[in-house]
Amino acid sequence: MKNQLDTAILGGGCFWCLEAAFSQLKGVERVVSGYCGGHTDSPDYRQVCSGDSGHVEVVEISYDPALIDYATLLQVFFAVHDPTTLNRQGHDVGTQYASAIFYLDETQRECARRVIAQLDAEQIFDAPIVTRVESAPRFHPAEDYHQNYYAQNQQQNYCQLVISPKLAKIRRRFSHLLQN
Repeated sequence: MKNQLDTAILGGGCFWCLEAAFSQLKGVERVVSGYCGGHTDSPDYRQVCSGDSGHVEVVEISYDPALIDYATLLQVFFAVHDPTTLNRQGHDVGTQYASAIFYLDETQRECARRVIAQLDAEQIFDAPIVTRVESAPRFHPAEDYHQNYYAQNQQQNYCQLVISPKLAKIRRRFSHLLQN
């Protein structure tokens, strides 16, 4: 019998990067790329990329809390992107690339604030963390061609130059969390 799954919604730049990183972790059952936090009822990629919809590119992670907890997901999240740059990750610039944690309950909100405070206190980064911590509005799955993007497009330049190095970093730092 499977355990009840929990959900986390995180935005840290391009959702392709986050999806690839979280998909390799033990206890993560499903990762869906999508959009969250905007004011458009049915956003599409074009609207989100324009910055006019107010949405952030995010991943919705379904995970087994008996195998991986929310705080650990956040540790991976902060390792896979730069949470100190406002509305940008590398060459990806715009509000859709914001660092954001969309919490689903008060426990997640408190955990996010605690992890951020700990990372700031330990001065892990050269600048303060600017990650938004907001109550999760409706999650909108992205178009089908965005799902499992890295797995299906590993030879593309973006995947090779941006995603692959992030995955290598996760494999080194969190090898104990990886699926077999």
